[in-house]
Amino acid sequence: MAKKKQPEDVKHRPADPNVMGLRAEVLEQPITQTLEINYMPYAMSVIISRAIPEIDGFKPSHRKLLYTMYTMKLLGGARTKSANIVGQTMKLNPHGDQAIYDTMVRLSRGYGALLHPLVDSKGNFGKVYSRDMAWAASRYTEARLDPIAAELFRDIDQDTVDFVDNYDGSMKEPSLLPTTFPNVLVSANQGIAVGMASNLCGFNLHEVCQAAIEYMKDPECDLMSILKAPDFPTGGEILYDGAAMAEVYRTGRGSFQVRSRWRYMKEDNVIEVYEIPYTTTVEAIMDKVTELVKAGKLKEIADMRDETDLSGLKLTIDLKRGTDPEKLMQRLFRSTPLQDSFPCNFNILIAGMPRVMGVREILDEWVAWRAEGVRRRTWFIQHKKMDKLHLLKGLKKILLDIDKAIKIIRDTELDAEVIPNLMIGFGIDQIQAEYVADIRLRNINKEYILKRVAETAELEKEIADLQDILDHPKRVKGIIADELRDVMKKYPAPRRTGIVYEYQAAVEEDNEPEVPAYAVNVFLSKEGYLKKITPQSLRMASEQKYKEGDGAYLRWEANNRSELLVFSDKGQCYKTSLDQFDDTKASVLGDYLPTKLGMDPGEGVAWACITDDYSGHLLFFFENGKCARVELTAYQTQTRRKKLSGAYSEKSPLVDCVHLKEDMEMAAISTEGRCVVFHTASLSPKTTRNTQGVAVMTLKPKHKLEKAVPLSATAIQDPARYRKTIPAMGALLKPEDRGEKQMTLFPEA
Repeated sequence: MAKKKQPEDVKHRPADPNVMGLRAEVLEQPITQTLEINYMPYAMSVIISRAIPEIDGFKPSHRKLLYTMYTMKLLGGARTKSANIVGQTMKLNPHGDQAIYDTMVRLSRGYGALLHPLVDSKGNFGKVYSRDMAWAASRYTEARLDPIAAELFRDIDQDTVDFVDNYDGSMKEPSLLPTTFPNVLVSANQGIAVGMASNLCGFNLHEVCQAAIEYMKDPECDLMSILKAPDFPTGGEILYDGAAMAEVYRTGRGSFQVRSRWRYMKEDNVIEVYEIPYTTTVEAIMDKVTELVKAGKLKEIADMRDETDLSGLKLTIDLKRGTDPEKLMQRLFRSTPLQDSFPCNFNILIAGMPRVMGVREILDEWVAWRAEGVRRRTWFIQHKKMDKLHLLKGLKKILLDIDKAIKIIRDTELDAEVIPNLMIGFGIDQIQAEYVADIRLRNINKEYILKRVAETAELEKEIADLQDILDHPKRVKGIIADELRDVMKKYPAPRRTGIVYEYQAAVEEDNEPEVPAYAVNVFLSKEGYLKKITPQSLRMASEQKYKEGDGAYLRWEANNRSELLVFSDKGQCYKTSLDQFDDTKASVLGDYLPTKLGMDPGEGVAWACITDDYSGHLLFFFENGKCARVELTAYQTQTRRKKLSGAYSEKSPLVDCVHLKEDMEMAAISTEGRCVVFHTASLSPKTTRNTQGVAVMTLKPKHKLEKAVPLSATAIQDPARYRKTIPAMGALLKPEDRGEKQMTLFPEA
């Protein structure tokens, strides 16, 4: 047999024949082929069948759960154990009982994630506003469908949606649920797929229904005057920005600010927060407030506790005497999750394709989809009535001679010939003959037959009316509008989230007190004690006091607003600003930085620098003779982080650091007494903080880099002797170039 020819792009590499005593071949597959064959099907499956909601407002997991509950007669029936529902849902959703139960929790009334919960729950289902409040196991809780779920299944038995096979082909499930209102805009939904995501905020049910009605009347109507703003089950207040909201409505992308609602209880001098943004939790808020209190940023707060109970959410903040609650809350809004933003990404599957749409486009798609559902329902009802009319027309012919029908049946010897004989005797088809033959004996009377025949005229009118609906799209929209009005009437829905239009002026009036800007002198000792002294105080007494065995290390002339970066001997960087240190005198020891900055146990100060604008570079010199040049902007953060790990490479012990504001010549000296002079322009800057750097000095065994200082701070008289192309071993220092005493350096002086 001829060997099968392998594709040209697949190479064979023999494996180690000694492994397991077998000989195998490893196939090398191009990455493009791997992506196409393996990754793309997975990505499409996640996007289409899992993470992105469709026009009915549901992901497949939601739809499978709700349909299972519907088939279990839980709409209007008694509750059943959640574990029972989860088990039944696994016939449609094979992703595991915990995933199914988590889905049920999110749809439940107890959890409170939806404006109109679809699952009527009993038991502990947790809370959407709590990160740590876990829900009870499915064997303890009970559930059934909420009454509003009737609007999801009203037409499901009338061919309004397609049914598809479940994962093993053993039963059918709906591809969509025929919602009678735009649930996609009412129920908040979030999903993360592969390469894309979706984040839909909820809107008020009444406003959505009214907007849909007005849109059907006039597609160019002003939606923002009807659909004022999103609505959240956790309440709060939306800080209304007309331009930002218009962008969200137009494109489906953007964000807006939501803040908490609070009240001041004058008798107890406490603030009670009773509604928070939908995107945060009480634990996240308390963690942030606690952090700010410990950092001394919120000195007005004496205590904060969570007093949430059965009556609802409540965070209580005890105030110190004389605190202005309004100003404090403005500061809390700016620095904690008590005010948060909601990012919008209205990404919805339309005919299997993900599309990011604005509110008007979503309404347009929903109206078109719902109109198709109404037409399918109308066609289904029409054909049911046409089938009944057809039977009654056959019955009408029998009315002409009932005795003849009886005689035909009685004179027929074989049962199989009854239907053919009736068809011949009265000129009717098989379906009509079957209907006539199945009439019970007691119903073979004129009264019964006349009543049935009398329905014929009414049926003909109804069929003609249904056909008129099918022929006139305007009537279809009228039916949709009537159903929307019915939903508005049956499910009253006052807004939960307030809208604040005038808020910018109030925020601007209460700016945080500015940090005073004035010149200071900063001193850092070898053991890590820092002193911030004003020039006036330094002129009065300039003699510095240190602990026994300690001494001067670094000194800066800076501004009170400058930022201090402290590098520890464990490869971490601690960031703070000089205003966090009290002005002191030269006669005190100062603040011990490991304690002040909250360093880890056993961690000490290795070096520090001060900056106003994060300009320049840092040079890190290591014992192995390497030097890393890192841009200072690599330590700049937008989130005010106080601690950065991986501040520099720990592959070799740190020897010296220099804050390089402009390129200059440096002198690197080894323990062997050799020196290399090089220009810093030869070092390429890196943005990665923990880069290992490049070799500057070639070292002999048992020797290491001892120090690195600017050439201008050395006693070297003939620098040309030591100038080398790096990396280099360097030249031995002459006695006159050593200048032991002159090489003490304050790098930042």
